[in-house]
Amino acid sequence: MDSPASFTEGEVYQKDFDPVVYLETYYSLSSSHCQGNEILEWTLRSLFKIFFSDGVKGDILIDIGSGPSIYQLLSASENFKEIIASDYTDRNRQELEKWLKNEPGAFDWTPVVKYVCELERDREKWAEKEEKLRKKVKQVLKCDVTKSNILDPVSLPQADCLLSTLCLEAACKDLNSYCAALTNISSLLKPGGQRRFSCLYLERESVEEALREAGYDIQHLEVIPISSENALSDFGAVLSLVACKQPA
Repeated sequence: MDSPASFTEGEVYQKDFDPVVYLETYYSLSSSHCQGNEILEWTLRSLFKIFFSDGVKGDILIDIGSGPSIYQLLSASENFKEIIASDYTDRNRQELEKWLKNEPGAFDWTPVVKYVCELERDREKWAEKEEKLRKKVKQVLKCDVTKSNILDPVSLPQADCLLSTLCLEAACKDLNSYCAALTNISSLLKPGGQRRFSCLYLERESVEEALREAGYDIQHLEVIPISSENALSDFGAVLSLVACKQPA
């Protein structure tokens, strides 16, 4: 894990992060990076369980740090009337909008969508799944988790569910900033609302403590050890959890 001294600031992501390279490297099921596929498939199964099997649902879901990706929203699209996507960088939001508008050159998520439909035992309805998600995502907003109003200047009604995959651990340089970000995003969530969180580069105990301090009750937590021999990353596990925001 990088030390705080080598932390990648948001301005560097804005300038240098290439969403097309990122998508082709980590989110193609035909990619030669088998480990990336292993994590992607585990994440899709975890999201399927949370949203499809366990029935986390409501009116509004806000995805914190969507990046250029839609995989994390596929199972959630069945259980929410409206989805708000968000990301810090302009190019990530543009790439996401390209897929949502079904424009030429958009990343091909078909294998991933089919995989999720297979989990839902309805593989042949993958095209309907894509169109349903496109209709459910109502906005793609600028997001900065270091701000108290992370969607400033936009104000939204409090959501029933916050979703964050692979965002906070990249946006936060240390545990203090991570705890602050959890508090910042919490303002978007109704008391009693649920959020799903997948995390890299954090100890389980630190995540549990940070969530408790931010006012959440942890309902489910799963850690999957993964031996990383890939030069692209140096993580040792993936963490998934569901937590409920305590009433004030």
